[in-house]
Amino acid sequence: MTANAFRLDGKLALVTGSSAGIGLALARGLAEAGAAIVLNGRDTQKLEQAAGVLRAEGLSVHTCVFDVTEGASVQAAVEKIETDIGPIDILFNNAGMQLRMPLHEFPEEDWHRLMRTNVDSVFLVGQAVARRMIPRGRGKIINICSVQSEIGRPNIAPYMASKGAVKMLTKGMAIDWGPYGIQVNGLGPGYFKTELTEKLVADEQFSAWLTGRTPSRRWGEVAELAGAAVFLASDASSFVNGHVLYVDGGVTATL
Repeated sequence: MTANAFRLDGKLALVTGSSAGIGLALARGLAEAGAAIVLNGRDTQKLEQAAGVLRAEGLSVHTCVFDVTEGASVQAAVEKIETDIGPIDILFNNAGMQLRMPLHEFPEEDWHRLMRTNVDSVFLVGQAVARRMIPRGRGKIINICSVQSEIGRPNIAPYMASKGAVKMLTKGMAIDWGPYGIQVNGLGPGYFKTELTEKLVADEQFSAWLTGRTPSRRWGEVAELAGAAVFLASDASSFVNGHVLYVDGGVTATL
């Protein structure tokens, strides 16, 4: 196995929820490994701004605005991408959301919104892309899980439930689609500095607790997810299927 096994030249990757944060970092890492990227989001302006940043770095980037929680929108978008750009070789199901509050105060409508965004989207986009990959006999699908697929924290029970579901859906996809040459794995980020975690990073008490509990003794930087993303998307992981790779500084290894 050589370094060439990690190259993604000639591949097309769709990354959902990729106008900022972890999704944009994943897209950048894949593009730097040679892939052409399709960024996705619902805000056209933010998406084009993100694409402009990557294009300025000399990377191959396309955009596709669609709602990952609406089946018809997903089907139309996947068809458009494959018709206008090319076959999707790699899918990163990254779109997600977080809401923090005690479970007994959590509104029903927010529960359904969170599940649609975090779980339904993985099923809808994954299924739409897999239906295209199956006749081709190949493909890579990577679902973004979380350390909360394994461990919990107060006031995020619905998020934990959603990411636990994504973990098991990943395994189910691998079982059903593996015989068709499709590999489905999960990537489980720990605590990273992003736009969504700014308040937690600024919370001295929480940061002290987190860094004290994490063997690496610090927050993660989003660029540190790129290596694992490229591994799972490339031929280097050709016999890895149904696995969740945690990139968390060791936090899931501790009590």
